Amino acid sequence: MKTTYHSEYLKMQSVFINPVKTTFISNTFIESQWRQLNYLSKPDYELALKEYELFEDELRNSGANIQYFPQNDGLSIDSMYCRDASIATDFGMILCNMGKPDRSVEPEIQKQVYKQNHIPILGEIKSPGTIEGGDVAWLDETTLAVGHTYRTNESGIEQLKNLLEPHGIQVIVVELPHYKGKSDVFHLMSILSPVDKNLAVVYSPLMPIKFRNELIDRGFNFVEVPDNEFESMGCNVLAVAPRKCIMVAGNPKTKEALLMAGCEVFTYSGEHISVKGGGGPTCLTRPLIRVY
Repeated sequence: MKTTYHSEYLKMQSVFINPVKTTFISNTFIESQWRQLNYLSKPDYELALKEYELFEDELRNSGANIQYFPQNDGLSIDSMYCRDASIATDFGMILCNMGKPDRSVEPEIQKQVYKQNHIPILGEIKSPGTIEGGDVAWLDETTLAVGHTYRTNESGIEQLKNLLEPHGIQVIVVELPHYKGKSDVFHLMSILSPVDKNLAVVYSPLMPIKFRNELIDRGFNFVEVPDNEFESMGCNVLAVAPRKCIMVAGNPKTKEALLMAGCEVFTYSGEHISVKGGGGPTCLTRPLIRVY
């Protein structure tokens, strides 16, 4: 059995999550933060707990070993979207430096957890560099795509290259558009979710032509997300194994397209844990080891 951290679609063996009960904490805690963090509207704590339970059940049913980030009073409700604070590599974790200031403490807290679990640290992105994990996606074992966005800047990308290129990793920079501006959460994985070695869920209207052609040249076929399912997280799809996917409910056209492409699709209601905060199933997880 071969294992790697360099995949978005192989069978997930281990994953970290940061559940609602340790991030949202209470309706009072949510009330104190959701406006400042630019949520679409206030999530409801009890409904969020129910949604997250179903999401976690789908992860557990996939056979993945689930590990938990601990509660920390210094974290915001955004820390539920735990992918953003680190990048998993075969050479150790890379700690990000968050482009969203309200989330600045998350990488250091994740660092302590990784150390406690004897997970090596390859490096850390330092100011003025910024990178968020939602802006990076493995295309194959030796190629990492990184979005240049309002959350991930040129200095951060250069530091990422300096950490990975000596290990033979090609870093492809994807220049993403302004879209809704600095206050919006718009990552590379807002428009790209690889679900197999040659299949990706994409939202082409916001995808740079050069990068789209790069994916085609690499043999990718696309599941195209329609305009009316982009804001409802249709493009944010988590593969727990090749063509075995978890996605937010309420995106029937994208789900049907995935089924037509030979995928197995599981859905969860995500109004309070995903749509309102702009973080789908990929954002809710920090996958570590995947297996062939």
